[in-house]
Amino acid sequence: MMKFRFRRQGADPQREKLKQELFAFNKTVEHGFPNQPSALAFDPELRIMAIGTRSGAVKIYGTPGVEFTGLHPDTATITQIHFLPGQGRLLTLLDDSSLHLWEIVHHSGCAHLEEVLSFQLPSRPGFDSASGLPGLTRITVVLLVTAGDMAALGTEGSSVFFLDVPTLTLLEGQTLGPDEVLRSVPDDYRCGKSLGPVESLQGHLRDPTKILIGYSRGLLVIWNQAAQCADRVFLGNQLESLCWERSGSTLVSSHSDGSYAVWSVDAGGSLATQPTVATMPYGPFPCKAINKILWRNCESGDHFIIFSGGMPRASYGDRHCVSVLRAETLVTLDFTSRIIDFFTVHSTRPEDEFDEPQALAVLLEEELVVLDLQTPGWPSVPGPYLAPLHSSAITCSAHVANVPAKLWARIVSAGEQQSPQPASSTLRWPITGGRNLAQEPSQRGLLLTGHEDGTVRFWDASGVALRPLYKLSTAGLFQTDCEHADSLAQATEDDWPPFRKVGCFDPYSDDPRLGVQKVVLCKYTARMVVAGTAGQVLVLELSDTPSEKTVSVSSVDLLQDREGFTWKGHERLSPCTGPLPWPAGFQPRVLVQCLPPAAVTAVTLHAEWSLVAFGTSHGFGLFDYQRKTPVLARCTLHPNDSLAMEGPLSRVKSLKKSLRQSFRRIRKSRVSGKKRAANANSKLQEANAQLAEQACPHDVEMTPVQRRIEPRSADDSLSGVVRCLYFADTFLRDAVHHGPTMWAGTNSGSVFAYALEVPTAAAGGEKQPERAVEAVLGKEVQLMHRAPVVAIAVLDGRGRPLPEPYEASRDLAQAPDMQGGHAVLIASEEQFKVFTLPKVSAKTKFKLTAHEGCRVRKVALATFASVACEDYAETCLACLTNLGDVHVFSVPGLRPQVHYPCIRKEDISGIASCVLTRHGQGFYLISPSEFERFSLSARNITEPLCSLDVSWPQDSAHASHRLRESPKLSQANGTPGIILAPQSHDGSPDPICSKRSDIQELPEAMLSPMSVDSATSADTTLDTTGDVTVEDVKDFLGSSEESENLRSLGEEEARACTVLIK
Repeated sequence: MMKFRFRRQGADPQREKLKQELFAFNKTVEHGFPNQPSALAFDPELRIMAIGTRSGAVKIYGTPGVEFTGLHPDTATITQIHFLPGQGRLLTLLDDSSLHLWEIVHHSGCAHLEEVLSFQLPSRPGFDSASGLPGLTRITVVLLVTAGDMAALGTEGSSVFFLDVPTLTLLEGQTLGPDEVLRSVPDDYRCGKSLGPVESLQGHLRDPTKILIGYSRGLLVIWNQAAQCADRVFLGNQLESLCWERSGSTLVSSHSDGSYAVWSVDAGGSLATQPTVATMPYGPFPCKAINKILWRNCESGDHFIIFSGGMPRASYGDRHCVSVLRAETLVTLDFTSRIIDFFTVHSTRPEDEFDEPQALAVLLEEELVVLDLQTPGWPSVPGPYLAPLHSSAITCSAHVANVPAKLWARIVSAGEQQSPQPASSTLRWPITGGRNLAQEPSQRGLLLTGHEDGTVRFWDASGVALRPLYKLSTAGLFQTDCEHADSLAQATEDDWPPFRKVGCFDPYSDDPRLGVQKVVLCKYTARMVVAGTAGQVLVLELSDTPSEKTVSVSSVDLLQDREGFTWKGHERLSPCTGPLPWPAGFQPRVLVQCLPPAAVTAVTLHAEWSLVAFGTSHGFGLFDYQRKTPVLARCTLHPNDSLAMEGPLSRVKSLKKSLRQSFRRIRKSRVSGKKRAANANSKLQEANAQLAEQACPHDVEMTPVQRRIEPRSADDSLSGVVRCLYFADTFLRDAVHHGPTMWAGTNSGSVFAYALEVPTAAAGGEKQPERAVEAVLGKEVQLMHRAPVVAIAVLDGRGRPLPEPYEASRDLAQAPDMQGGHAVLIASEEQFKVFTLPKVSAKTKFKLTAHEGCRVRKVALATFASVACEDYAETCLACLTNLGDVHVFSVPGLRPQVHYPCIRKEDISGIASCVLTRHGQGFYLISPSEFERFSLSARNITEPLCSLDVSWPQDSAHASHRLRESPKLSQANGTPGIILAPQSHDGSPDPICSKRSDIQELPEAMLSPMSVDSATSADTTLDTTGDVTVEDVKDFLGSSEESENLRSLGEEEARACTVLIK
């Protein structure tokens, strides 16, 4: 029997054209805070800011929605960034001493960041004999002089070279060597010692011919470039940083012993050995170095001195501090992560006599903090973007599309009450450069992230800028050690130095049991469910005013008194008793405690029926939060599921057992394979193969041979884990009467369907109190291969997903077809299968693992709208596999449409964190602090579309040697994939692809579906040990053949051209 069958030759050209109008893969924007920042710069004229990272990424930010991203060809750390003021160009210095010139160019009205030129200096003295520059060594500092046309390069060899910026070529004859400087130094200072590396170069604000040079040994020189001589020489201590006062009459230097010195430039004599003022702010005991210092003067006479470091070495040497000193006021800003750099937003116009700083921006390793220097107390300015997503580690996430305007306004109002700004503060976000050309989003998207410290953060994901809206904290409901820690922090505020905690990055959790595992939000009733690591399930309701109420507590025993099981994991959290104060926002109403207190693995909410379903590794339960009574509890444990009773902290004990079982399965499969091979007739197989080759024309496409899948054993550990839960109004008992149902899928491939008796609502909207919700088991399905059930969805008579609760009853979506036969789509890790209802007979299936050799990780039903016809859309099934590929299938036919490589298969955390939205977009973590946003839809794309007004010098040669074809990798961590921008003949973006409009609610066949499992398909768990399964490790290791295929794929993508950096 032949192992193949013939298909129809060729593809339908009309369908292929329709696919191009519906589907297109793009990685569009990176949300969050850049991973591992290493450099910072600010253009005071254009009001834009640039951040460089250790992976070589350059990110430029302006007003919300204005973002530019570029990536150096080589993965190297960016050590310095310098803007050419007002020109939209910047110079980057990498740790390999290479210089790169970047330019913001405009194509068809939109701006993009492109690399123009690059220049590599020899790495050691005498390396390039043809250059004739034996003193070239590693560049330590860069200074742009004379309106950015020339750059001074300080090196480790004490030399200063001058570079023509438009062409990135060295200027011959202008090199300043250490010998020329030493002629101006007293003989006793030389004493055979070198000057050390050039630590700082500062330009005179009023006289561009003067440059202040600071050497590591402590020598400060004001060099006159026009006269080629030293005007003034200052002898100081080991140097760290320099700053020139605006008028040029005073300079300030910081040193390695924690002191800073003020020098007078106008004092008599060309040599100064003693500063005007020398002080150690946190002395007299030994202090750490002051790494950077700034001097900003004010018209009032009270100037600002801002510096980083300088803390007492023994007591506070491990603190990350920036000190702000003005007159007698000293504030020590205490941060929780390392300081990268900082700058002030102040006046830079030549006609202004004073700096008058408005704001201080501090770039830290984990966040960006901006302070208002014009308001007393110097409060923080909330940022519209660059918020640290990982202020506490992200443990789950979910997306809510088409949020109603009323709910949106209430959430925004609750967030504003959490962080009220001082009445005297008038400063807005100071980085306001550029113009956002993107259209106002027609629908609002909400991204919810659950965190390790028990908080849930709400983000505005409607546009390019991911804006924080509101933060919900659940820790106040439980008894933890938070209050003790706060009292200790308060007790140290009166001590010296005057510390002030700034920033929100706090990676430490008071109790790991507070971690949020699942989040569900009903956008029509403003009800929310938050489930945690210790089995706690919270039902919350949005309130516009603060209140004080007692939270109802109920327990649900999922073991159902089953004997032989003893929980060895963590204890449950102890709730606080009595009335508790709750601020405006989401306030707890009911707390349901699962017993044993294992982590919640699935949860779903049906606000119209006032029901919440939840599942753990032991079973699932159903709770009526209106009557505050449990409805159902079902144990899904197998008799051999001992691992499920040990908890996440005890899983190491069973590692040997898991490995032993895995090797036994492998050995068993090999033995059975050999037996089958020995019994087969090899000659008959050869004859069949020859016959197949003769009968099959080579130009006919054949389906691939299906891979043999080993059935999973029923006694596998953690087989009782509940993977998904789902509510639906469908036909379960018979084909005539439909009603509420609940579906549950487990890790062992079991599907339980319950028929629910929900009392009808009274006139007042509340359910009749005399009747309770009842649940009766209607169907139980066991998948053949026992593959974990990832998602469940019911399709109506037209093959469309059922609408969300309240959508049909409030005429917010088309009512489902209840006349035709319904079907249920069950997605497991290995295949998709559609069963008819109520008979539950197989109708259609697609074996993904057998055909593609991968396993399903994430699933969602999404609407894909056409770019050619606004009234046409299709509902499809989108899935992400363990290899990082995204596949799209038609519904209910389950025909493959398109598939794209999205995430590296080695990036297990990125795959686990992926969230698929209702309109064909997705988010996944490329680092602990960044979400990569991608789109599968050809129409629904969210990407930066912006412009920047720049002023070019008349003699600028910026158009020469431009590197137009510089591919932009999708993100800094090296995930393969290039954003291709189709171009027209003149090099401008294709106008069709430039059209970006958000999807609105579509009528008729364009019904917006709900995500599969409404919440459980969109959220994910990242931080628990059990999430990295044996299958994940196998996927990570892979085979040599797959590795070669991926490598060749990456090479092909790297050769792609006509790429615009966005």
